[in-house]
Amino acid sequence: MTGREVPPGATRATDRPRRTAPAAGFTARLTAPLLLGSLLNPLNTTMISTALVAIGHHFSIGAADTAWLISVLYLASAVAQPVLGRLADVLGPRRVFLAGLVVVVASGLVGAFAQGFGQLIVSRLLLGIGTSAAYPAAMAVLRDESARIGRPTPRPVLARLSFAALGSAAVGPTLGGLLVMTAGWRGIFAVNVPVALIAFGAALLWIPADPPRGPAAGRAPRLGLDPLGIGLFATALTVLVFFLLDLAHPLWWLLAPFAALSGVLVRWQLRTPAPFIDLRMLAANAALSRTYLRHGISYLLIYCVMYGYTQWLEEARGYSSGHTGLLMLPMSLAALVCSLLGARTKGIRGPLVLACVLLTAGAGLLFLLSGDTPVAVLLLAGACFGVPQGLIGTSNQAAVQAYAPPESVGAAAGLQRTAQYLGAITASSLIALAYGQSADDRGLHLMAAVAAVLGVLLIVLTVTDRALRGRI
Repeated sequence: MTGREVPPGATRATDRPRRTAPAAGFTARLTAPLLLGSLLNPLNTTMISTALVAIGHHFSIGAADTAWLISVLYLASAVAQPVLGRLADVLGPRRVFLAGLVVVVASGLVGAFAQGFGQLIVSRLLLGIGTSAAYPAAMAVLRDESARIGRPTPRPVLARLSFAALGSAAVGPTLGGLLVMTAGWRGIFAVNVPVALIAFGAALLWIPADPPRGPAAGRAPRLGLDPLGIGLFATALTVLVFFLLDLAHPLWWLLAPFAALSGVLVRWQLRTPAPFIDLRMLAANAALSRTYLRHGISYLLIYCVMYGYTQWLEEARGYSSGHTGLLMLPMSLAALVCSLLGARTKGIRGPLVLACVLLTAGAGLLFLLSGDTPVAVLLLAGACFGVPQGLIGTSNQAAVQAYAPPESVGAAAGLQRTAQYLGAITASSLIALAYGQSADDRGLHLMAAVAAVLGVLLIVLTVTDRALRGRI
């Protein structure tokens, strides 16, 4: 019996045994390719952290240049996530999901066979675009399946999708270190090819065909993509990244075009009926805006450790990429455990306050590290950032669901990812400023001092947020 032959109400969880509830449409076959595709973006955001030094040595460039490998992926993802999510709604999520995986395969091949650093930049740009299709398309697939069988998506399915993103980001540094140690830095790029191909084949076999859209469904498709808004946002963000990535020798004149582009963007977003970024909604929803600010600053600190601390371990302490990945293992494990605990916690304010305190404490600990610091302290420093990583992701996700308008939850979730990406771009800029051409103690301490100040700011923002006071 197909989903269309089941009368409405017959598929409710109360009408069938509890143990068979997830089987009605949301089978392991359906979710497996969605999970596999969705882990590629967060995995690649952190996996490269233990390969930056090796890439810099291979191409004889410093940390300020390798920072572009971080920023370009986030730049592409910040723009592509909401755009591809809207395309999935209009054109069909299965089509967008498969197309994204094709781009991922191309990016992996370009990076694996790159002969120049510029080709690596192109590879990461393609990777940011291709991997950005998976998560919004996966959410749209689950929505279509829910409509097909007449029951909401089971919470365990959504929890697994969230854990795939958090877990893959958490284990990225350790996996990256092992890949560099066994296959060289090219393995960081090449590993995406088999993973994407497996996800592609599984999606072809197990994801249902997209429901009819456009004329076949009795209505013409409306893209509503706001191409001008997208172009203005991408251009303004690119100009800002060019300025941020050379703070040691700032190009002040870039601030003028950035301000002009931002002004035009704001004016257009306020005038267009279907804006790329709904500024009116953000202005009227202070609790949601504070959530984005808190999320962006939190991940700025987390990614400073992901990229800055790992480079210091390799260059200042002399550890190999593999050993560095193992030293980051406590951070990865703590993030994995706490992401599960955070998903089970009903409160928001308590986990966020704890996470902010640990971020500040971890920054203070980084300020005390030096060339002769015991290994146990190095492990503790990483763990101090792993716990917040797990708690912040799930808690701020719950805050977005609580504060966003019900009809705009998808767009609100996309903006949360954009805030995270902007935090990561800023982190790469801070690392480039602190380290210059080499990661040393002085650069680590400068980065830690800025992180500590931001950590205190996070504590203040969280404790004084009135919207969180009733959400312990």
